[in-house]
Amino acid sequence: MAAHHTWWITSDSEFSLHTVSITERSTKAGDIMAIIATLRCRSMRRALAFYRDILEFERVDGDDEPNDPSFSVLARDGDFLYLSSHRGDGVFGTVVAITTNDIDALFRTLRARGLKTPGNPDAPEEVHEGPIDQSWGTREFYVEDPDGNTLRFVQG
Repeated sequence: MAAHHTWWITSDSEFSLHTVSITERSTKAGDIMAIIATLRCRSMRRALAFYRDILEFERVDGDDEPNDPSFSVLARDGDFLYLSSHRGDGVFGTVVAITTNDIDALFRTLRARGLKTPGNPDAPEEVHEGPIDQSWGTREFYVEDPDGNTLRFVQG
């Protein structure tokens, strides 16, 4: 019996990359897949400091030393994100959407961990300044990493 499920990046807590389900079409080997984003970085050490210290990811695998060019596997709550400073592994300016059930609490947590945002985070006018209600019914804020990749946090 074939089943079809969708793989999402989502959250049941303040913030996590959490698998809801994985595409499964049959019981044959190789038919189960996970989609993991690869974000390009210029300096692996700088990227790791941001993702580890601000966003609370853990480096769980990758090259022995984070000397460029380098590859790292990050994890949070059982889900993964790849960082690569190898030429040809992705492009700068990639966008990853992450859903959460409490965007305001997540934003406060990240600010307390050192996240810097432009403008007034207590009265945001733009989505990069802090959580705002979008006309399409979601509440969102965007975080730009040191290499210009955008993490789009979404509630709703």
